[in-house]
Amino acid sequence: MVFGWGKKKQTDEPVEQKSVNRNISLSEVPQIIDDLSKLRESQTLSEIKNLRNNTAPLIDDLMKIGIVLEKDNLNIDDIDKHLAIIVVRGKQQVIDILKKDVKTLMQVSTIADAKKLDYFLTQLLKKVGDVLGRQTRVIHIFAKKYANQLTDNLKIMNENSDNISKLLKHYASTQSTFDEITEMLNKIESLNTELNDKRKRNIEILDNLKSFDEKKITLQNSLDEIHSSENYKKYIDLENKLNEFSNQKLKIKSEIDTQFTKISRPLGRYEYGSSLDKQQSGVLSTLVDDPFDALLPENSDTIIVILENIRKGISSGSISVKDTEKTLSQLTETEESLDNFIKKVSDYSSIFNSMKTELTELKPKNLTSLENEFSKNTSSQNDSHLKSKTILSEIDEINSQIPELISEIEGKLRIFSSSKYVISKS
Repeated sequence: MVFGWGKKKQTDEPVEQKSVNRNISLSEVPQIIDDLSKLRESQTLSEIKNLRNNTAPLIDDLMKIGIVLEKDNLNIDDIDKHLAIIVVRGKQQVIDILKKDVKTLMQVSTIADAKKLDYFLTQLLKKVGDVLGRQTRVIHIFAKKYANQLTDNLKIMNENSDNISKLLKHYASTQSTFDEITEMLNKIESLNTELNDKRKRNIEILDNLKSFDEKKITLQNSLDEIHSSENYKKYIDLENKLNEFSNQKLKIKSEIDTQFTKISRPLGRYEYGSSLDKQQSGVLSTLVDDPFDALLPENSDTIIVILENIRKGISSGSISVKDTEKTLSQLTETEESLDNFIKKVSDYSSIFNSMKTELTELKPKNLTSLENEFSKNTSSQNDSHLKSKTILSEIDEINSQIPELISEIEGKLRIFSSSKYVISKS
C-alpha cells in the first residue's frame, strides 16, 4: 500500500531559441566536445548538489521523528490489548527503518558521488515506503501527528530523488552522444588516412601507366620494323603455305582411319588379349588410338606381324568377330594398303618437316620475345587501368562518407547549443 505521497508531474515547456550559425573546422570539434562535456557535468553536479542540500534537512527530520516516535507510547494503555500489540509492532517497524536506514546524506563533488547518492535515496525511499505502506493505518490513526510530516517530507524527497535520477540519465545520454561524436571523428580520421593512401597509390599506378605507354610505343616500333622486312614477308608466306599444306594431313588421316576402322574390333581385342613385347605393345596401342602416327617405315614389319597374328587369332577362334570371312578380307585389304599409307605419311612428314625447318630459319630471332613482351606489357597496362578505376571508385565512396559523418556531427552538436555548427573539413 502506498503511504500517501504523490509525484509532482513536470512538464518541459519548449523554449524557442534563435539559431545562430557558427563556422568551425573539424579540428575544433574535440575541444568543443570537451568544453560541452565539462559544462554539462558542472551543470548536472550543481543541480544535484542543490537537490541533495534540499533533501538533507528532510533526512534529518526523519531521523528526529524516529527518535521522538520511539519515546511516544501513542496512548496504547487506552486501547484494547490485542490492538495495542499490533500498534506496538507497527510502531517498532517504523522506528527501526527510521533509525537504521535513514542516514545523513553524503556530499556530492563528482558524478560518481551523484550516482551513489541516487542509489542510496532510491533504496531508502523504497524501504521506508514499503514499511510505511504496511503500517499506514497505525500511523494515520495512532500516530496522526507524525503522519502529515512524514507524508510531506517523503513526497519532497521522492520528487528530489526522481529529479536526481533524471539528471543522471540525461547526463549519461549526453555523454553517450559525445562518445558517438568522438567515434565519428575517429572514423573520419581513419577515412582521411585511407583516402591519402589511395590517392598516393593511384598516382603510382598512373606513373606506371605512363611507363607502359612508352614501352608499348617502343615495342610496337620494333615489331613494325620486323613486319615491314622482306624476310618477315617470306616467313609469313611460308607460314601460310605450311598451314595450307597441313590440310593434306586431314585427307591422308581420314583415308587411313577409314581403313583401320574396318578392323578396329579385332585390333582392340588383340590388344587386351595378347602378351606382347614393349615395341609391339607400343605400336599396337598407337594403331588403336591413331593409326596415322603408327604408320612409320620403321614400324612396317611390326605392323605386319600384328595383323598376321590377328589373322591367326580369328582363324583359330581366339579372337571372335561377327563375320570371319569379311574380317579376314579386310585384314588382307589393310595389309595391301599398308605400303601406300606409309609412303603417304612419310612423304607428307618429310615435306612438312622441311617446311617447318625452313620456317624456323626464316623467323626473325627476336620476334617471339618481342611479341611476348608486348603481350605482357598490354596485360599489365590493362590491369593497371582496372586497378586505377577501382581505387577511384573507392575514393569517391570515401569522399561521400566523410560529408555524411560531418553532417551527423553537426546534428548532434545542435542538441547542446543554440548555435548551429557548420563544420569545414580543414
